[in-house]
Amino acid sequence: MLALRLARGSRPAVQLRRLLVAAASAGTGFLLLYVLAEAMDRPAGSLLRLLWALVPLAATVQLAVAVARTDPATRPREGLDAVGLGPVRLTLVGAVSTAVACTLGSLLALAAFLHLRGDLAGLPFDGAGARMLHADQPFPVAAALTLLTLIPLTASAATALALRPRPPMTGLSPQAGVPWGVALAACGLTVEAYAGPRGAALPAGWVLIAAGLALAGPGLAYACGTLVQSARPGALRLLAGRALQEEAPRLGRPLGVLCAVGAAALTAVALRDQGGPLTPLGPLTGPAGALVALCAAATLLTSAAESRRSRSAARAALLDLGTPGTVLRTAVTLRAGALIAVCLPLSWGVAQLTSMALTR
Repeated sequence: MLALRLARGSRPAVQLRRLLVAAASAGTGFLLLYVLAEAMDRPAGSLLRLLWALVPLAATVQLAVAVARTDPATRPREGLDAVGLGPVRLTLVGAVSTAVACTLGSLLALAAFLHLRGDLAGLPFDGAGARMLHADQPFPVAAALTLLTLIPLTASAATALALRPRPPMTGLSPQAGVPWGVALAACGLTVEAYAGPRGAALPAGWVLIAAGLALAGPGLAYACGTLVQSARPGALRLLAGRALQEEAPRLGRPLGVLCAVGAAALTAVALRDQGGPLTPLGPLTGPAGALVALCAAATLLTSAAESRRSRSAARAALLDLGTPGTVLRTAVTLRAGALIAVCLPLSWGVAQLTSMALTR
């Protein structure tokens, strides 16, 4: 009840982010139900389709965790311990709020799926997707509900793990994860070369590449900050570069995942031009890819919003010192331009390597 009351009293921006989580959960839930219906009609290849459907699930969980981090209801404040809202209780509130949003999306996915199959009558577009969703086959509702519980359970567990109280870590630089990230990405390329463009291990290869880029992302963002303030910088470049270095641990991981998504899109285009399109999820392959891309972009924007909130005190101090607002906005543009200038070639390079591995 406490989580519901805090959610009801949140600002519109917070509510919008929660609705984004619910929408992503609905899209992922619909994909899982489609995989289940395909398995009832064509059992062969059902495991591979399920593995591909877990990629949007991972993107949805990442978005849910990022939204929970920016939720004011999970932010420790003075005086909350006296009313029983310590760090552990706030972590529980964040996990419950995430579970509620994901459960809402899963229920919407189930209702839309049954409606498009024609199992729920009396609404527009009733049975419009009967052929694609295999309405001629029996649909196990109990199995569907069990499958849909993966979304809220996984998202709430990941949120609790991310928000759990832990001592601050010191002495670790953002570049520490770069060697491990490169090693993971290399393992992913090896798996893809072994699996081929339509192998069962191909989703595992992409997960390894995305995990590697996520590990290397903070070091990449830190290097962008160093690049901005190199070669005798002025006040503007110093401000932009130092801020980017401070934001690297928070922005780096979603930035790396977004680079992996961009590389996957470029690789899919290359495979389509060389040997036909890759459609592991049938007609929903395109929407699934769009869902993953939107989740990755929304996660990065949410992390950027969290970074902006953490810099609010420094921003207010600069404005009090007479810094023009245009300088602060130009610094933001400079940081974004530096990240784009580095991430676009990185995505292109990874796409070239994966294309060579898959078309060897």
